[in-house]
Amino acid sequence: VQLQASGGGLVQAGGSLRLSCAYSGRSFSRSIMGWFRQAPGKEREFVAAISWSGGSTYYADSVKDRFTISRDNTKNTVYLQMNSLKPEDTAVYYCAADTSSVVRTTAAPYNYWGQGTLVTVSS
Repeated sequence: VQLQASGGGLVQAGGSLRLSCAYSGRSFSRSIMGWFRQAPGKEREFVAAISWSGGSTYYADSVKDRFTISRDNTKNTVYLQMNSLKPEDTAVYYCAADTSSVVRTTAAPYNYWGQGTLVTVSS
């Protein structure tokens, strides 16, 4: 399994970005997908996760009502739409895949990780 995240960049506060994560390999439709982020000097933190079917989504409180996770199982891709961005959203964003059947909001259960894409929000 390989994950390739893209879509990061520099945006002003209040702006939007959409991250994409392309999944190569088997069983995308049976993988729980998550987004995590790591800001400079901080630990990696959970951002959002989505179930196999896309019917259940989970968000960190800090991004709830601003970010939306979605997936297209026909394209083996998961997305993170980020609106109303704030300077504190600045981080490297990672997508991850978990082949279990339970959505978790911690990093440890996720089996596969992408390389990360940098999001910088200027004030």
